[in-house]
Amino acid sequence: MSRVEFGFLVAADHLSLPGHFPGNPIVPGVLLLDQVMHGLKVETGLRFSRLQRVKFTSALLPGEQAQAVCEIDGSRASFRVSTQRNGAAVAVAEGVGSLSAQGSPA
Repeated sequence: MSRVEFGFLVAADHLSLPGHFPGNPIVPGVLLLDQVMHGLKVETGLRFSRLQRVKFTSALLPGEQAQAVCEIDGSRASFRVSTQRNGAAVAVAEGVGSLSAQGSPA
């Protein structure tokens, strides 16, 4: 089993935020997942070919630094995303999926 960690930030002026939600923006779940999938591909050359389970436990706010941790075991990976808010770690999302090499069909 291997472990990969990386951080990401969704800027407060990202194009998806004005409609999600006006006056109280949060990072859309699909954008958060895209950041996790991109980070995994950059760090390992692997990509999620299928997500079996995803759970969002708290909203990620625009401009918050997020930390992703991926545990890779063969062709499966689990991930956790968290952020620091008011000096405490806050779980944002977690999931499990199947992996494939970068050039492999989904």
